[in-house]
Amino acid sequence: MPSTELDHDDGPVRENGPVTKGRILGILTLVAAVVAASVIFDVSWGKALVAVLVAAILIRIGWAMISGLAQPVPEPPDAGELRKVKLTYRCSICGAEVRMTVAPQEDPEPPRHCLEDMELVAPTME
Repeated sequence: MPSTELDHDDGPVRENGPVTKGRILGILTLVAAVVAASVIFDVSWGKALVAVLVAAILIRIGWAMISGLAQPVPEPPDAGELRKVKLTYRCSICGAEVRMTVAPQEDPEPPRHCLEDMELVAPTME
């Protein structure tokens, strides 16, 4: 059904949405940094532009890594829900081995084999 409302021009539009004030401010900051670097350090515009772009990329990567550390620890699963574990047990009598991949707790009871509890095997480098 055709719309009866008039289309409004919201300013310049990028492929991913409208250009924001933050994006424009960021570009202006980069331009100011290039001008300042070329004047202060007496280097060409090209060298100053490369230096500012490398610094901006490094700052962005560092900020992303630090913000990744700030994520809260996920809540533990509800009681009765299975958790992923990677434990290997060995029977001390016959030598049979069992790998446990899911369990109701993080530290489950060892399984029984040959009427005895199996022993936890130290994890190997895989």
